[in-house]
Amino acid sequence: MTATQPPPTIARFADGLTSVVNRHSRPKSPQVQLIKGPGKAQLFVVNGSRLHDLSAKEEAHFTQLLQTQDEAGITEALMKMGLQEPVMIDDEPLQDPPLYALSLAIAQKCNMGCGYCYAEQGDFGGPMKNMSLETAMQSIDLLLKSCPAGGKVQLTFLGGEPLVNRTSLWAATAYAHEQAQQKNITVHFSITTNGTLVTEEDAHFFEKYGFAVTVSLDGLQEEHDKLRPMKGGQGSFEKIMKNIQPLLRLQKKMQVSARVTVTPQNMNLAATLETFIQMGFHSVGFSPLLNASNGRNEMEKTDLGHMLRNMIECGLAFENNVLKGKRYPFLNMVNGLQEIAKSTHRPYPCGAGAGYMGVSAEGELSACHRFVNEPAGKMGDLENGIDPKLQNSWLANRHVHTQSPCNQCWARYLCGGGCHHEVIEKGRPACDYIRGWLYYLLQAHDRLGRLKPDLFH
Repeated sequence: MTATQPPPTIARFADGLTSVVNRHSRPKSPQVQLIKGPGKAQLFVVNGSRLHDLSAKEEAHFTQLLQTQDEAGITEALMKMGLQEPVMIDDEPLQDPPLYALSLAIAQKCNMGCGYCYAEQGDFGGPMKNMSLETAMQSIDLLLKSCPAGGKVQLTFLGGEPLVNRTSLWAATAYAHEQAQQKNITVHFSITTNGTLVTEEDAHFFEKYGFAVTVSLDGLQEEHDKLRPMKGGQGSFEKIMKNIQPLLRLQKKMQVSARVTVTPQNMNLAATLETFIQMGFHSVGFSPLLNASNGRNEMEKTDLGHMLRNMIECGLAFENNVLKGKRYPFLNMVNGLQEIAKSTHRPYPCGAGAGYMGVSAEGELSACHRFVNEPAGKMGDLENGIDPKLQNSWLANRHVHTQSPCNQCWARYLCGGGCHHEVIEKGRPACDYIRGWLYYLLQAHDRLGRLKPDLFH
């Protein structure tokens, strides 16, 4: 397969913009951050994740306040401008939140040999096993139990490779659909698959139930085959490409996305993005590898700097296409701009341990799918239900205000403190990358808002 390259002008512009982002994205105050772009500077007010256009005089004043780290002066300036609002996120953690999403480790086994897999090639460090249909049905009953009529829930199938246990997956989906209909509840289905076992019948099944299907693809053929071989060592890319054609062809209710785990070996993000979009994926997203089960291919600080530059190149391709009226489904960009547009501010990075939990093949509940078989994320079991003591202790300890240096960072309510599993295992090596990407998104939000005012409506 030949990679589709972005225009060279975008690549050159990405170099300069990355330099600007790196210079200006470092935290100087827990209250505000100056966002500099080609137009007027904007002030990002951390409380409430709000953006405010600044005059040249106001920009100069805040620049001085930030250089001198005058927090009292920043507070006073915000009050004079009418931007000092009541605190929207306090130190009080969530308590006993209702469950709205479960991921089932329907197969704790895999037919591939990806060295970096957090699930240790699918078995989560234990014996290989399939989840029984009975355990899957118990999980579904728990998910639907507290959901009110008219509500919505999310059921996700993960592995290992979930299609290793196709029979239980299909039966559990039908059971969840029937039970939800009886209770007047909407259930959304999703699956993450390596694509090597997908059949035409699977594609029709996923379309029938409107699945969000995520296919794990780590770049184009040469890069992917090095990172995601079969257990025997042979490449998997051609097999996956052949198998997923029915998915791409049939998707209407179903949506098929590509997820790329980024390592130092597969940094050609812009070509990968463009090629996958042209293939017909509904969306394409990238995520850096920060914690590998064997410690190999993890992204170091320098690697993350290269990734930021390449992500910005992808973002500029998105901006270029959107301004021409073209859909360009770069998932990191789409999701990030939506979060900024609605002024997202949150004390946690995701719903892990709150409204979302993972279920192991044996019916143990974990904070999320990455904590299966790990005591750090244990939340109870299907037999006895969610343990409120474990859950509420988790939510108190994982609140962003308890995390350092997060509690002094301007990006804390957009980031939420970073993936719990990665932070517990590896700390926070990606803070500069995350801040840099968010800073670029804030710049892009301003540019697109001025050049295409209807975009965020």
